[in-house]
Amino acid sequence: MQPTRREFLRLGLGGSALLACGATVPTFLARSAAALADGPARAGGRVLVVLQLDGGNDGLNTVVPHRDDVYRRSRPRVALPAQGLHRLNDDLGLHPALVGLNRLHENRQLAVVQSVGYPNPNRSHFESMAIWHTARLRPDRGTPGWLARGLDQRAAAGGDVAALHVSEALLPQALHGGQRHVPSLVNLEQFRRRLGIPEGAGAAQQRTALDQLTNRQRGEDGSLLQFVERSTLITYTSSARLEEVMREGAAAAGYPEFYGLARRLRLVAQLIKAGLQTSIYYTQIGGFDTHANQLNAHANLLREVGDSLRAFMEDLQRAGQAERVLVLAFSEFGRRLAENGSAGTDHGTAAPVFVMGPRVRPGVHGPNPNLRDLDDGDPRHAIDFRRVYATLLDQWLGGRSADVLGGRFEHLPVLDIPRG
Repeated sequence: MQPTRREFLRLGLGGSALLACGATVPTFLARSAAALADGPARAGGRVLVVLQLDGGNDGLNTVVPHRDDVYRRSRPRVALPAQGLHRLNDDLGLHPALVGLNRLHENRQLAVVQSVGYPNPNRSHFESMAIWHTARLRPDRGTPGWLARGLDQRAAAGGDVAALHVSEALLPQALHGGQRHVPSLVNLEQFRRRLGIPEGAGAAQQRTALDQLTNRQRGEDGSLLQFVERSTLITYTSSARLEEVMREGAAAAGYPEFYGLARRLRLVAQLIKAGLQTSIYYTQIGGFDTHANQLNAHANLLREVGDSLRAFMEDLQRAGQAERVLVLAFSEFGRRLAENGSAGTDHGTAAPVFVMGPRVRPGVHGPNPNLRDLDDGDPRHAIDFRRVYATLLDQWLGGRSADVLGGRFEHLPVLDIPRG
């Protein structure tokens, strides 16, 4: 006899618990949890973690040209003194708050790509971010994202989702418009609430009852499985297994818990360590639109970024997973060279991009911004951001960047990957 909707309702599995957020989390987690039930983490492929710095990060106060007189004269209140910077080379230093990023630099896990941008730069947040998201200089709302196009080239990763957006923000255009649906997740508690899973003895009874119903149907005509797929219901057994895996990884030490970015990256690390075959994780941190009173606000943001990334990479290193993970951090544009009248900086153009992980070729890549040769008050870009994308697509994710980007872009020497 087929289980009826009445039976599901009697078990407390109907309504929003049955159908909630079908377009967001449930289906892929059900498949992933079922796969995880068979054993520990599998030897997965390479993973790219993308960190978006929303608002336009001030690259000149992140990677500081402290020996440049033009820098100091242009920013009488905002320029950072050489003392306290974390040395990258004789001319450049990381912001004093980037202690965590400096740790990665000391461990030879940080590549800094200088002067990254694109031709005819746009200083609108929305327009410039759309350009970065789509790798198209004239995108529209319907243009698929560069990562979405890249995912369309790849074979399905078993039952796991190909990419995951770990953020409360809207799904970025970079992941939108392809053939693969990319779900969003913030934390395990959000997952539990969306499914309507209670805690305590009631949850255990419901899981047991539903598991019995599911087992009765295995090997028959698959109608229950079709119903499950159609309604995107996750069985309580699967959700319980995923919760168990997540609890096992939740005690990872070293994360600054008071930072939202650290909590999101810890979740990403848990999923990687749990054995999911997801190849792309994407998250964001906002607040970089520092038009006024920049110094303290920018320092706090960079401290969160640096400390969170350090904890993330060290967690993966302890788990033996770091070698297969690469992190890309970017912003839609930098800030202008000259400070404004509010002790801040306004929208600019070119800025540094960071690539992190054990497989980077560490150090500074690309020319430093020429502060004596400006374009309407901004440093000119020297590295097209699509060269960064082409390098990651071809050399890390094993894609075909020319198809994704609509043309060939020269690779950057930022990765150190053994042949064979």
